[in-house]
Amino acid sequence: MFWWAKFIFFAAVALFFLEFGIEEMIRAYQVNNPHQFLASFFSASFIILISGTLLVAFVWRMVRRARGKDRDKDSEDMGREA
Repeated sequence: MFWWAKFIFFAAVALFFLEFGIEEMIRAYQVNNPHQFLASFFSASFIILISGTLLVAFVWRMVRRARGKDRDKDSEDMGREA
């Protein structure tokens, strides 16, 4: 149960930063200075890229776990080390 709560929390944090990146992208287009626009645009793009990738990875991991294809590898490896 703790595994699910942890990954749901991580997915929610990634979703928050994805929304933050989209809001930053919208604010970038309202800036009049070209240097500030470029800095804001590229930082927003980077935030969106990283948080979107993490969100996809967390959701992928939860789907694989729900289907039973992804098990906790640490607990499996501990039993085989003898």
